[in-house]
Amino acid sequence: MPESKQGADSLPNAGRTGSQPPSAYAAAGVDIEAGNRAVDLMKAAVRSTFTPNVLADVGSFGGLFALTDLPTQPLLVASTDGVGTKVKLAAQHGRWQAIGQDIVNHCLNDILAQGARPLFFLDYIAADKLVPDNVASIVLGMAEACRAADCALLGGETAEMPGVYTPGSCDVAGTIVGLVDRDALLPRPQAMQPGDLLLGLPSSGPHTNGYSLIRRIVYTQDPQQPLQDGEVLIDALLAPHRSYLPAVHALEESGIIIKGLAHITGGGLVDNLPRILPSGLRARVDRNSWDVPLLFRRLLIWSGMERDESYRVFNMGIGMVVVIAAEQASAAQSALPDAVFIGALAGSDRAEPDVELLG
Repeated sequence: MPESKQGADSLPNAGRTGSQPPSAYAAAGVDIEAGNRAVDLMKAAVRSTFTPNVLADVGSFGGLFALTDLPTQPLLVASTDGVGTKVKLAAQHGRWQAIGQDIVNHCLNDILAQGARPLFFLDYIAADKLVPDNVASIVLGMAEACRAADCALLGGETAEMPGVYTPGSCDVAGTIVGLVDRDALLPRPQAMQPGDLLLGLPSSGPHTNGYSLIRRIVYTQDPQQPLQDGEVLIDALLAPHRSYLPAVHALEESGIIIKGLAHITGGGLVDNLPRILPSGLRARVDRNSWDVPLLFRRLLIWSGMERDESYRVFNMGIGMVVVIAAEQASAAQSALPDAVFIGALAGSDRAEPDVELLG
């Protein structure tokens, strides 16, 4: 369960010995009590994610999760990721809760791309100095995303490491473990063929990618400037990473056979689509098939980058791509009215699968 392991020490009372004054560790820059307060603030949120499979309470040295109702050929799928420098922008504007949703949904979407459903999530929050209310807000966001996915927030770590992290900085990362039957494992490259369609699922913004550049681009911009539909710039930039679990469920419940799912993260459409394709096929993406959200168009103008590069840095409004057979197009569109067909698979004589951007 979430603990406070300050710095490199493994016990909450590390640094307090009989020969050392109680304030010595604090003088070194580590506040044990701040870590303990953060844990106290987050306990209720963490417990709210517990399923009957969770067998240990907050504060245990390790989380316990019972594996029940296993499929015939169970496979565990795990993924680790971080929020990256988006956390810096969130810190500047005091927006902590969405960062917790970001990390859970990013990791969840990664294992979803292999057909897995989440079992539990583990978090890691580190800073030069822990601010209990901020840490609790991050975990509250994690818990919200976990509950929505029926995923237990099984454990975690808060670390205060002065001298490693610069003043005011914070890092948020996490690991997710999910389950899939071997027969349901994605992608299914042997089932893919020329003519299969690429169904694009809209993103909620840049998600968690490209923020080192974004922070530089918007440095001189008014964060409260309006974009569209009453949304302002900073709200659009810090919108939580969308979970695609409900969308995938909707497709499956409509009888759609999913041949592959590509989570459009760092590298954009250009680098992520080939990861699920077999040799002999390429993805042909028509950039005129969807309306690129205003935020991305503004970022492109403000940065001065080439248009082609933007499709490797940002998701450009498409956060997940589903490969389906052409004959299931109508059913897929009915199941997900907000989705859009962005292209199709085509034959290729290249040794490795690739993406051709059209339009």
